[in-house]
Amino acid sequence: MLLVLITGFGLSQAFRTITAIIATGLRQDFGLTAQALGLFAGAFAFSFGTMQLFMGVGIDLYGVRRTLLTAFPLAIMGALLSALAPGYGTVLLGQMLIGVGCAPAFLVCTVFIARYFPPRDFAAVSGAALGLGGLGMLFTGTPLAWVVQQSSWRMAFAVLAGLAALAWLLIFWKVHEPPQPAHAAPRESLGTAVRGFGALFLVPHTAGIMLLALVTYASFLTLRGLWLGPLLIERHGYSLVQSGNVALLVSLVSLFTPALFGRLDPGPTRRRRWLMGFSLVLAGLFLLLALLRHPWVDVGGAIAVGVLSGYMVLQYADVRSAYPAALTGRAMAVFTMALFLGVALMQWVTGLAASAATARGADPFVAVLLTIAGMLVAGVLAFRWLPAPAR
Repeated sequence: MLLVLITGFGLSQAFRTITAIIATGLRQDFGLTAQALGLFAGAFAFSFGTMQLFMGVGIDLYGVRRTLLTAFPLAIMGALLSALAPGYGTVLLGQMLIGVGCAPAFLVCTVFIARYFPPRDFAAVSGAALGLGGLGMLFTGTPLAWVVQQSSWRMAFAVLAGLAALAWLLIFWKVHEPPQPAHAAPRESLGTAVRGFGALFLVPHTAGIMLLALVTYASFLTLRGLWLGPLLIERHGYSLVQSGNVALLVSLVSLFTPALFGRLDPGPTRRRRWLMGFSLVLAGLFLLLALLRHPWVDVGGAIAVGVLSGYMVLQYADVRSAYPAALTGRAMAVFTMALFLGVALMQWVTGLAASAATARGADPFVAVLLTIAGMLVAGVLAFRWLPAPAR
């Protein structure tokens, strides 16, 4: 059953990284500016992130199976709408529907693991689920680039819609709710749950943790999921399949490094310094990508960003250790919201930066990469100077 649930998560990974492959075709068909392209890519992350709280409550009230089976058809509808879209507004609506439909995809996996597997196995099984689900990103590398090159960006959405429909049927067929203990606590109402989430923001160290969360995963996904394809195609003349090969490599290395960094976790006393240090190194990589502008630097730098992205798993450990047990679940949900709202924010802001640079006759990719580096540094400064949790 867990493997079947992971198929839904894998499709959500594919949907969130599709823009890097279809960006050139979208811009040609609809005459999009870089700003409009950034808004398109951010629409998925915004709708995905804002729905985390409500999907979490839905899972608690109605269970894993019913929540996913109810929400996921919206992703299928959004993909079909995008494939048939006559204009930019329609394809933007499709992105938002896909984001809402995919919102519970990983949450249901974590809840299922928590209910079905013993606590000592949670981290190991969750890591395996993350790795398997990440195969969806591999599909939006070379394979989907080949499909788009042979047909069009619309076919990419049609293929993902078909795969998502198959995943929904598998989930309907194979997944059943784990038995609940007879003495389970009464379920919260929606209002009580929302008030509980709001209380987290009264904790002094929440602000610093969430502001860093806004920029870390966002930096990786803004490169891999939005600008990598256009950068390689327009700056260096790569073909769509060649840029897909690079995207495939970046995705592949990003699947394995979280486990490595998880094993290297230095513990709560040094973890915050590691998070700041690696975030600054990541900002330095984006600075090099902005300024050097050589093909081997852009390819190697993108792969290095994929390798380094594994350190972000330490943020989950930081959140877990920063709050009492009674608040850990809510803190993780708010943290997840911050991650994906940060993706939406960064993709939109980098689109603005690219449009402004183009209007002034400057290299839009330099503006994009410098913006990402600057936002990472700002996140580190907030994490450093705002209140930290007591250790």
